[in-house]
Amino acid sequence: MSRLLLHKSVPLLKAALRPLADYALPPRCPGCGEIVDADHAFCLACWSGMRFLGEPCCARCGLPFEYDRGDGAECGACLADPPPYDSARAVLAYGDVARAVALRLKYGRRIGLSRLIAKQMARQVPAIGNAVIVPVPLHRWRLWWRGFNQSALIARHLARLTGLRADNHALLRIRRTQPLRGMTPKARARAVRGAFALSPGHELKGRAVLLIDDVHTSGATAAACARALKRGGAASVHLLCWARVLPDGGD
Repeated sequence: MSRLLLHKSVPLLKAALRPLADYALPPRCPGCGEIVDADHAFCLACWSGMRFLGEPCCARCGLPFEYDRGDGAECGACLADPPPYDSARAVLAYGDVARAVALRLKYGRRIGLSRLIAKQMARQVPAIGNAVIVPVPLHRWRLWWRGFNQSALIARHLARLTGLRADNHALLRIRRTQPLRGMTPKARARAVRGAFALSPGHELKGRAVLLIDDVHTSGATAAACARALKRGGAASVHLLCWARVLPDGGD
């Protein structure tokens, strides 16, 4: 009985202490740090500066279209050279706010932001049946240095929100690569070639995979991961990211 009463009293205690906690540590905008009304809420300025992505877009890479081109329409780049993943979607165009949130999670150790990102990503999960959620992995030395894989944190929250199974160890980064920032698309592709492999004992044959990453830049990392997953038997690979860099240079 005492355990039951304790279980019931915890939410009441949290509710009673919430005003005190908000006074001492008020909720702040994930984008700029300004004080806001609720946890994980953006201020008006940051919200206004966010460009959310969605339809109409390329059926494969998710590139925004100015008008609806019809079901299954693909952009010229995908028609000319189809990427190895079957679809790619992102919540936001990469800009100041998207960048700030990604950097605060990855380097600022604000791991609570992974829940916010997963919640936004859940709206973009494709209807692909009983998919397995797989995060883009870090090399073991980078994981040891950072202490966590931001994509794995996002994947774990996304699994809870969608009911899909997350396998955070299905894909391995078997070769350490240099940071891709500043490289040309061709150099990025060369840098990650052969860097990923399916982990022994992880069966994905015939399964759809929802590949999770934080930022989609050139697509080189996602392409290398997709190739490794399909070599391991995955029927399809669908990339889902927090933000993507658009080729128009606007963000």
